[in-house]
Amino acid sequence: MIDSNFIFNEKPDFKAGYVSIIGTPNVGKSTLLNRLCGEKLAIITDKPQTTRNKILAVINNKNSQIVFIDTPGIHSSEKIMNKKIVEKALEASKEADLILYVVDLLNKDKDDEIIVEKLSSMDKKVILLLNKSDQVKVKEEILQSIAGWKERLEFEDIIPISAVRGDNIEKIIPAIEQRLDFSPPFYPEDFLTDQPLRFIVSEIIREKVFNLTHYEIPYSVAVTIDKFKESSKKIEIFANINVERDSQKGIVIGRKGLMLKEIGTRARLEIEDFTGKKVMLHLFVKVNKNWTKKPGVFKEYGIE
Repeated sequence: MIDSNFIFNEKPDFKAGYVSIIGTPNVGKSTLLNRLCGEKLAIITDKPQTTRNKILAVINNKNSQIVFIDTPGIHSSEKIMNKKIVEKALEASKEADLILYVVDLLNKDKDDEIIVEKLSSMDKKVILLLNKSDQVKVKEEILQSIAGWKERLEFEDIIPISAVRGDNIEKIIPAIEQRLDFSPPFYPEDFLTDQPLRFIVSEIIREKVFNLTHYEIPYSVAVTIDKFKESSKKIEIFANINVERDSQKGIVIGRKGLMLKEIGTRARLEIEDFTGKKVMLHLFVKVNKNWTKKPGVFKEYGIE
């Protein structure tokens, strides 16, 4: 067993800490996390409220270890499942040593008021990231936005970024390191995420459903893994796509099974790319009537 005090004495200037990434739905939090890590750990779609689980990812640098927690979008909702998701996001923020608050420079979201109110009641260091800055045509608008946010809350730093293009991303890690406490690392140097491969696989499949289906279908889907057989060269996966209604099952399967086939093909290729192994993916669609209104199944479906 490695003595963490020994590690700390060997590197007296080493820093480590937990950083929570928060924001309203669809502002680019998952894109930012993947960009910072250089790996795709969080699913990305053009639909809001994609992330349901905290995703822990670790970045190891020469003199620091930053443990990122991606969170679901914080928003007001009366739906039982959405309330649980928002509750988890706020819990993650309370656990963190520092918070990255991501906002959309192009679109003002009324739910940002919820976040500002919550942050003002927390004794946390907060760095504000103004995302999609590359899409702002008049650069003076960025300066005006910075001035406006300074009046709403006291931030450690405010950085305009583009998570998609990578603009100013290189400024984020130094800004975080500057504000972390001296500490030994929490995880080994080769540690990337605490999420098991089964979870990452289920999220990849769910992302494909999000991207290929419409209307209420994506928000009524949960993916569970029944069997996961892995050898040195291949992985065989049996997964269920769970929906709420029979009509949704028909849409996910598609005419002559074409939709399900496309979901499976896209997911399989990405899983093979991620694992470097040949993948045999078997998908099934099951109906659990109104499961999003049944808190008792949330844990089974990976929501708590």
